[in-house]
Amino acid sequence: MPSAKLPPVVLTDEERTTLHEWTRRRRTAQAMALRARIVVAASTGATNTAIAAKLGVVIPTVGKWRRRFLRQRIAGLLDEPRVGAPRTISDADVEVAIRTTLESRPKDATQWSTRSLAKKLGLSQSTVSRMWRAFGLQPHRVETFKLSTDPQFIEKVRDIVGLYLQPPDRALVLCVDEKSPIQALDRTQPLLPMKPGQVERRTHDYVRHGTVSLFAALDAKTGEIIGRCEARHRSQEFRKFLDQIDRSVPTDLEVHLILDNYGTHKTATIRRWLAKRPRFHVHFTPTSASWINMVERWFGELTRKQLRRGAHRSTDALEHAIMAYIAHTNNDPKPFVWTKTADEILDSVKRFCQRTSGSAH
Repeated sequence: MPSAKLPPVVLTDEERTTLHEWTRRRRTAQAMALRARIVVAASTGATNTAIAAKLGVVIPTVGKWRRRFLRQRIAGLLDEPRVGAPRTISDADVEVAIRTTLESRPKDATQWSTRSLAKKLGLSQSTVSRMWRAFGLQPHRVETFKLSTDPQFIEKVRDIVGLYLQPPDRALVLCVDEKSPIQALDRTQPLLPMKPGQVERRTHDYVRHGTVSLFAALDAKTGEIIGRCEARHRSQEFRKFLDQIDRSVPTDLEVHLILDNYGTHKTATIRRWLAKRPRFHVHFTPTSASWINMVERWFGELTRKQLRRGAHRSTDALEHAIMAYIAHTNNDPKPFVWTKTADEILDSVKRFCQRTSGSAH
């Protein structure tokens, strides 16, 4: 039903306070927060189409909650009773459980477990588990992040993402970095192979046989790899790798290198090398933003498929395994497909900063 035919949404002071509380509470159920935002937006006279575009939902969703509110007011934004056996846990119980999980901690731990929360609230562990699954809560897990403080963050993101999405003509875009040090590790005793009913087992201790530094350049368009192993990763070794790239790329192509801010990439030796080769163009990633360099994704594949469970009795054996994996990659290269635009990335960072107190961004 077109929003123009619906009666206007007029809020009482009490309703407006309640709805704004739902939208501003950082840790409320997101479904309830969305419904509240729809109604608040409707009270400004906005059309369903405009509200849907602003909140990123479809128009029927806006119409549904707008009509529910007009019929039942605040109560209409709550979930309707479902068919089947009557509920033993009320919406208020769920709200208390979710708020307790998100906004408090047990006295003897840094996070809640199903057992500790169930004991505190007088619920069963299975009930708490279902609530957490429904709201996507995993108190036992934690992930790390780091926001870039580079003053040129926006310009660098637009520059590099532009190379991925619209590479220049007659040019090669290479994502370059080094992975170091890679240890040549061997177990102290032979492993016990996997068999039915038993996973592969190996000793927890190991013997070190030295390290190798890998320099790699990923062709953003084809997925092919130019690689070189060295004993160290100084500017001298990096210059040798640049020489290898120079020899590998046809002379009629421009070369765009995406590099991080590691000191090896900015020495006087490297600057002189680049100055003598005007077809090479360097694009530095923002500080603390290695995720934007696609070669890091390939390093992850190398680690997962070849290095993490490999056993190497010498640096030569390790180097041979790495170069064999590169050759295997180049036999059937598959490029990583970059999908996010610069605007989408910057909007995501903006939203994160807005909901993170004290981010100083």
